[in-house]
Amino acid sequence: MGIGAAPEDLKLWVVTRGENSSIGLTYLAPALPETAVRAGFAAAAAAERAQGREPELDDITLVRSPDELAGLIGPHADYLEPIVRLYTAG
Repeated sequence: MGIGAAPEDLKLWVVTRGENSSIGLTYLAPALPETAVRAGFAAAAAAERAQGREPELDDITLVRSPDELAGLIGPHADYLEPIVRLYTAG
């Protein structure tokens, strides 16, 4: 996503298992301003395009509650809603 954090600044927060037997590790990182997150994402996407590749992720959406997920268009991981619910509850 174009955002770097030192390994020692990350905290393993939750482990999930997807419907297709995938395993996801979610880490908490130090908070950043929204502008920094968007700028890092845009720079990473631009770097991929500059090398003639389409970025794996072509857009970023920041949500503040599980209710906002219902309005999202396109596919998303089956474990996203429980993680957002858990994060916003704590």
